[in-house]
Amino acid sequence: MIREEQQRMNPKRIKFGDYGLVITFIIICIFISIMTPRFLLPQNIRNIMIQISINALIATGMSFVILTGGIDIGVGSVAALAGIVVTAICKGFPEASIFFYIIIGLLVSLVVGLLCGGFNALVITKFNVHPFIATLGMLSIARGFAFVYTGSKPIFGLPDSFGWIGQGYIGPIPVLVLIMIIVLSLAHIFLNKTVLGRYVYAVGSNEEVAELNGINVAKIKFLVYILSGILSSLAGVCLASRLISGQPAAATGYELNAIAAVVMGGISMTGGKGKIWNTIMGLLTIGVINNGMSLMRVSSYWQTIVMGFIIVAAVCIDQYKVKKA
Repeated sequence: MIREEQQRMNPKRIKFGDYGLVITFIIICIFISIMTPRFLLPQNIRNIMIQISINALIATGMSFVILTGGIDIGVGSVAALAGIVVTAICKGFPEASIFFYIIIGLLVSLVVGLLCGGFNALVITKFNVHPFIATLGMLSIARGFAFVYTGSKPIFGLPDSFGWIGQGYIGPIPVLVLIMIIVLSLAHIFLNKTVLGRYVYAVGSNEEVAELNGINVAKIKFLVYILSGILSSLAGVCLASRLISGQPAAATGYELNAIAAVVMGGISMTGGKGKIWNTIMGLLTIGVINNGMSLMRVSSYWQTIVMGFIIVAAVCIDQYKVKKA
């Protein structure tokens, strides 16, 4: 007991726990900037922010799920399905305004997210299926629907105005970056300033204790999986707009990037610990690593290998922290 109190009061321990990833991030940035001076160019910094923006939407939803002690590996497939749905609808309105495409994109995000996230939540809460298995099923279902509808062929021929969400700017700031900032800000407010946000942490810390304290655990799980579905769908709409096409194979592997960002940032895989700030730092770190490897002409295959090691290392560190707690 005394030892735990000493560890909690130790300033150096607190500083490293709070800022360890920030220090690591700075070291990585310095190393990459030495290896390739182009890294620090304003245009490249902007490219990094654009590159992480779509993953940020998925990772935000993943953060909610992991905070409850769950997992959602179907997010990439849900994003692809949403991209197919939105492009199939918008292709029928070639002369519509940007505002129309924005409304359709939001509606598709909401509907596809509710259907896919609600299905996951129903299977998990009503039939007590493990989240990994339930969302593994959604990974196949959503991707399968995307391929069946398109016949494995991309949807092309969309108007340039459809690409405003994914390629447009408001002043000097890319629209995708603004969407990312808004979503991350709302997620931070939800988790830290609302009762439901505290319930999310409570469920992740201990479901039984949460139930005894009157928290509707099933309701909270429904909420987080639906949020994950909606944000994944929104990411799919943004990706389709950026590509100006609907690709049934889009967002493949995005679930790994999201999990890597969340866990590397410091959100515990056992649930109940972590903040959106952690996810932001994880996103930035992975984005910088990927961008740096691209600038140094590292093969995309090696980048995939590095991502795998990042996930394993982050989980190992998380488990070490759990044992030491």
